[in-house]
Amino acid sequence: MDFEKQLNEELKQAMKAKDQTALSTIRGLKARIKEREIEKGEELGETEFIKIVQTAVKQRREAMKLYQDGGRDDLVQQEEAELSLLEKYLPKMLSVDEMKALVDSVLTETGASSMADMGKVMPKLMAAAEGRADGKLLQQYVREKLG
Repeated sequence: MDFEKQLNEELKQAMKAKDQTALSTIRGLKARIKEREIEKGEELGETEFIKIVQTAVKQRREAMKLYQDGGRDDLVQQEEAELSLLEKYLPKMLSVDEMKALVDSVLTETGASSMADMGKVMPKLMAAAEGRADGKLLQQYVREKLG
């Protein structure tokens, strides 16, 4: 597993640098991976790893919003630091133009013409995006096209 080697290497570097933020973030990520491997009963592939990282990124963003609303700038900075560490494990995200082009191609492929077709469009769209796009943004673009 390439990503596990990378995590172990970065964990060593964080230990040497005494970077507590990186240490706790990487350890948390490794723990989630291990939990998921135990659940599945097998080693995780790249796709599962990306899903775990995406979940962690989403949690950090939600926490940042809550801390901002609560006026806790110190905690916002902590979440931002963890977020920047996690984002480097994600594949390059699609640009807005690429996402819109992907939405157009899936709409054409499925023949979707109304909001009632949303259920058949989104699964194909998410599979085509392969974790390289925010699902909420894709859904928003689909709604604009079908609305």
